[in-house]
Amino acid sequence: MGRKRSRQEFAQDGQDQRMGMGSTLSLLKTTKAASNSPEGTPAERPKDACDDDPGGEWETVHRQNKKQKKKKEDSYPAITHASHARLQSFVKIGDLQNLVLYLLADGNAPQWVAVRHHGHIRKAVVLMVPGLEMDMFNGKIDLLDALGRPAEAVAASVSTAGESELFASAQSRERVAPMANGESANPAAQSDIKRLKISPDDYYPTKLVPEELPEPLKPLANVFSHFWPIKTPGDDKYARMHSPLQAMLTAPLVKSKEEKRSKELLPPLEGKHWQNKRTPVTAFLATPQELAENGYTLHPAYFGTSEEKELQFARRSEIGQAIGNGWVDTKVSTIESGIVPDEQVEQGSVLSGRRVYAMDCEMCKTSPDVFSLTRVSIVSWDGSLVLDELVKPAEPIIDYLTPYSGITEAMLASVTVTLPDIQAKLVELLDEKSILIGHSLDSDMRALQLAHPFIIDTALLFPHPRGPPLKSSLKWLAQKYLQREIQKGHGSKGHDSIEDARACLDLVKQKCEKGKAWGTSEASGESIFKRLSRTERPKAQKINSAHDEHRTGAVVDWGDPQRGSGGAATVAIGCDNDDQVVEGVVRAVCGDADGSLVPPGGVDFVWARFRELEVLRGWCNRTKIIDTAELPTAAPSNGSDPASSESDPTTCSTTNASLSATLNRTISHITAIHTALPPCTALIVYSGSGDPRELSRLQGVQTQFKQEYKVKKWDELSVQWTDVEEQALKKAAAKARLGCGFVTVR
Repeated sequence: MGRKRSRQEFAQDGQDQRMGMGSTLSLLKTTKAASNSPEGTPAERPKDACDDDPGGEWETVHRQNKKQKKKKEDSYPAITHASHARLQSFVKIGDLQNLVLYLLADGNAPQWVAVRHHGHIRKAVVLMVPGLEMDMFNGKIDLLDALGRPAEAVAASVSTAGESELFASAQSRERVAPMANGESANPAAQSDIKRLKISPDDYYPTKLVPEELPEPLKPLANVFSHFWPIKTPGDDKYARMHSPLQAMLTAPLVKSKEEKRSKELLPPLEGKHWQNKRTPVTAFLATPQELAENGYTLHPAYFGTSEEKELQFARRSEIGQAIGNGWVDTKVSTIESGIVPDEQVEQGSVLSGRRVYAMDCEMCKTSPDVFSLTRVSIVSWDGSLVLDELVKPAEPIIDYLTPYSGITEAMLASVTVTLPDIQAKLVELLDEKSILIGHSLDSDMRALQLAHPFIIDTALLFPHPRGPPLKSSLKWLAQKYLQREIQKGHGSKGHDSIEDARACLDLVKQKCEKGKAWGTSEASGESIFKRLSRTERPKAQKINSAHDEHRTGAVVDWGDPQRGSGGAATVAIGCDNDDQVVEGVVRAVCGDADGSLVPPGGVDFVWARFRELEVLRGWCNRTKIIDTAELPTAAPSNGSDPASSESDPTTCSTTNASLSATLNRTISHITAIHTALPPCTALIVYSGSGDPRELSRLQGVQTQFKQEYKVKKWDELSVQWTDVEEQALKKAAAKARLGCGFVTVR
């Protein structure tokens, strides 16, 4: 067992080895540095060591530098698919709209994509491309077919028709479309078929792989990373598809800060935050411009000078609506004469001292293109019946239109009242204080050959969701806003003009109680352009502070884009073809140097639509928008409806490559816009819907069945509607509602 050494012994053995605290620390530091130095070489002594200490007992020790600052992250914005996202349903067009609002306004952060540095995105461009659908990507549509038919139908035609005229060039192709069982009419070409593997039940996007895409679609892979299934809004119960255009351009209303602060419980009727605003009935009078645009004959009271009145009389004479042609004007001298002084108006009254009547008429045919009056019904503001008369037309009746008018030959057999008799009564009833209400009243006024200046038309008060020139039916309006079923079809009785007149009256009364926005798109939503216009532009993005305080928008479309939601856009550019749409989008984004139409620097948001592919495939039945001179050779040369040419391929004056050529042309338009966009611009492309043709066809059959069922026996019906057709309708609606979309940042 050892003993403890004394201090003296320790001093004698290690006098020259004594170390102070500084030496100890220095040794430890040197040893550690040596162990960390490469190949075991001793680490160099720190430059700031205390060299003037001969014993090496003291040394200034410095801490190592703090963690190095992170490398500055790239701040360029991006919109990407988040691989960890958990989608619960299809992405909807409303989600695309919310993405735009998130990037440019006050929308919530999207959950279906990852957006990096969204505050750095300066502009957003949305392109609607009807005619582009999912089946083009997964090989279910033969892009070499002139009509864009399903691939199995094309393959079946090849196998049964042999060397048919339509597919005479099939031998020169490198591939043909697959048959329904997955085999090809040309097995050797099976390996050449390009298809993107898309699951129809998958909510998730599919990565765009150029090698798996058909040739016309390959350029999309250079612009977008993923293909997104996008669902159009609709009604599963009634198998309906709503407007994909309005789904993007009509934004939901949001609560103001005051509403959020007060936490008022507002009635959830037309909108979540609706608040009634009592409005005088005179606020709903149609303007002269509205009357003229909707086919009304303007009353002389709208023309102030004698020269204007004479010019109007001349115009009416040219079209057969002058006094000499049997027309009459109510006794109203000027528009101002109908205004009642405030002191004569009962306080709180919505009538403003006026007398209000609701009218509905029934007509029959006296020639193939002429409708003549057979019944007129008028009710007063309290709903009481003022006038209900049957009228004997001057000309022989060729069609009583009983299923719609309720008028039969027996009903008019003993009638002696004529049109001039009714005109005399109406001139006596309607004066300068009278307001006339009706639904699409222009047709009734033409049948009456009557002009009156004070008109309220419920077809104008409750505009169609898809905008003019479409109009909602009175039956639909009564069902939606009055919860009332009218025109139910009372066997051979047809419509009841008294019932229709009262429905119009109640719609106007409801409008007076709730306000001008009730029953319009502004009741539950507002134009996306209007919502953006309330958003202040970030200071870093302002070009001219005097004019760039708020976000601006542009709509670029065929025809007149100012109608409907486009009316609230800062800029509206009308086009005749897709080439002009490309020019319009680039112009709207970049701006005019002189600010002649587009502000310098361009607008913040652009919505545009390509239509050539839609027209080619027969998805659009409004052939008046077609300019065949500007369309590719795929368009029917006779200007007929493309849809009517699809049933008989031999009547189509197109080549087999027409769909592929038009698709290639459309894709090149998309890539051209992408190339021309300024940096930090979001680009969203969506088809709007899938193929709607089968849905439209079945809806037409259903409508015809319902009309015939009212007046015919089952065995006399020209069409049948059973559960088989009902299920087919729902299946067609589901297919039509499934479109596609793409998102990126330039």
